Amino acid sequence: MNAVQSGLVVQALLALAAVATGLLSPVSWRSRATGALCALLGVAGIVTGAAALGGANGALTIPLALPIDPLVLSPDRLGGLFMIVVSAVGALVSLFGIGSARGAEASRTSWAAMAVFLGGMQLVPAATDVVSFLLLWEIMTLGSTVLLLADHASRSTVYSAAIWYSAMSQLSFFFVLAGFGVLVAATGGTGFQTLATVPADSWPANLAFVLLLLGFGGKAELVPLHVWVPRVLPEAPSHVAAAMSGAMVKIGVYGALLVCVRLLPSGPPWWGVLIFVLGGVSAVYGILQASVASDLKVLLAYSTTENMGLVFLGLGASVLLRSYNATAAADAALVAALLLMVSHAAFKTTLFLGAGAVAHATGELNLDRLGGLGKRMPWTAGTFGLASLGAASLPITSGFVAEWMLLQALIHGARLDGEVVSVAASIAMPLAVAVLALTAGLALLTFVKAYGIAFLARPRSRKASIAREVPWVMRVPLVLGALAVVGLGLMPGPLAAAIAAAVGPVIVPDVHTVGLAGVSLSGIDAVLDPGTLVILAGLVLVPILVIVALGARRHPTRVDPLPWAGGGSRLRPRMQYTATSYAEPLVRVFDDVLRPSRDVEVTHVGESRYLVEKVHVEQTVSDVIETRLYRPVLNAAQRFGLAARRAQDGSIHRYLGYSFAALLVVLIAVSL
Repeated sequence: MNAVQSGLVVQALLALAAVATGLLSPVSWRSRATGALCALLGVAGIVTGAAALGGANGALTIPLALPIDPLVLSPDRLGGLFMIVVSAVGALVSLFGIGSARGAEASRTSWAAMAVFLGGMQLVPAATDVVSFLLLWEIMTLGSTVLLLADHASRSTVYSAAIWYSAMSQLSFFFVLAGFGVLVAATGGTGFQTLATVPADSWPANLAFVLLLLGFGGKAELVPLHVWVPRVLPEAPSHVAAAMSGAMVKIGVYGALLVCVRLLPSGPPWWGVLIFVLGGVSAVYGILQASVASDLKVLLAYSTTENMGLVFLGLGASVLLRSYNATAAADAALVAALLLMVSHAAFKTTLFLGAGAVAHATGELNLDRLGGLGKRMPWTAGTFGLASLGAASLPITSGFVAEWMLLQALIHGARLDGEVVSVAASIAMPLAVAVLALTAGLALLTFVKAYGIAFLARPRSRKASIAREVPWVMRVPLVLGALAVVGLGLMPGPLAAAIAAAVGPVIVPDVHTVGLAGVSLSGIDAVLDPGTLVILAGLVLVPILVIVALGARRHPTRVDPLPWAGGGSRLRPRMQYTATSYAEPLVRVFDDVLRPSRDVEVTHVGESRYLVEKVHVEQTVSDVIETRLYRPVLNAAQRFGLAARRAQDGSIHRYLGYSFAALLVVLIAVSL
């Protein structure tokens, strides 16, 4: 057996061993043993994916006792890239879960489901046919659903979140199944190589594209199929939420790339426009909701919608430009989309694990009740801060490199060599640049709010004031994730070269790498490469840090207030911004989009109408897509169900009448 085949066998055996250990081991060492096996499963996936990305070929055949062909797992270069990403995330969250899982989260069912979830998710990119792809997809979904239900007995909100997740997951599966069904009916085979023979300009290809985009977009959190995200990720255990946001949503991206790069690589321009619009709307809507959220996990969940929107924005730009033969710009946009995907896996996993560390230490995720964690949890604060830099796309991080390359592709996409590519591209590319600029600015505001209020402000609750750093087994994945955020940003060239190799041979970008000099593509001359900007940022940052350090040494922090408090008294928590007040100007600007609801309660002193004792202001920002789109549909379905119940009133005469009417309808239909 070669490296890929051996790696797939080892992954399968480790997944089975982790399931058995989770079910059979005693509670005293269940988390350590099963978590270690799950981490080893992630390491095995990284090795297998690296071998596939390097060009090694190998297949694992699984015979079935059914009248269908056996399942064949054989990852190509693209599958190898995604296997590396999801396996790395799986290894980190497994280590974190050893220390964070408590109570129901550390039960036999939860750890066995964790192994099933990670194993299924790692093997989806290795599928070579429709049957194995859908089977592994459902294994992944089943494992994540069981993990979500871990705390359903103690929190009623978990049950509601699980219903939303199950419903949206099955809706996505239905679209994926229908899309593949159209291609299978058109070709007569289930293998991906057979499906790729469908002409891209035929009606089966167009119908399958729309269905598959909806299915994979639902898993990737695209608007309007994102409504499960702000419910599920805050309710899931922290290490599970990190796996879902950092890895599972990437399977939706993989599905979209499988369609646009492997199965139907020469789609018409309107395909690119559709992906483009869905990605742009998701990016703007997601970051708007994140910027006004006060719950840390809700903020990170909506931020994932924004990041995946940018990935699909790059993919849509690539499909659109390629349809007009603007190959260089299309290649740059595609590589940038994949850079964003890899970058997001690094910083969002670290952010969710950081949020889990905060919840573990304080029992709080409401930013309005946190503060002062920077001194009490220095390891968590440092790693969360680096990941926030990546989420805000600031220099020295992978997020900056990815968005900079996407910006270059969009700027040069409408014109190459001084000639206009197309009218559609000349309109779409400037709009995409505006979307990218808006989301970048709002992302910076969002993570300044999250980090500043949670870690730098004064404690707003007793739990925050007595917080302590998490155990070392939880710090290790935080540190590794933060190092990945910075490390990927310092080597954009080799990373882009590996990604360029992953999307061949159907699409082979002409990428040249020169170490820190970044990435250049034929036909596009970058104004300033990302590596140079990283060096410039360092040159600016070092003097600032020196000045701050000297100032802090010369003027130490005053502990006692000045006698007359003439500007020298220490700030109290009530004198500082809360997450809600920080986002208030933004809520007012985007009031028509966010539709906030406000409740102001004024308590007067005694019977006086003029003296105020306290004022309580509560502001809630709901998901407009849910309230305006899903709620009316659900309410109509509920009304129909209540009306239908009237037909079942227990009367035998009415039931006989129904049967007689149905018989008459059948006889009339047969006679016609």
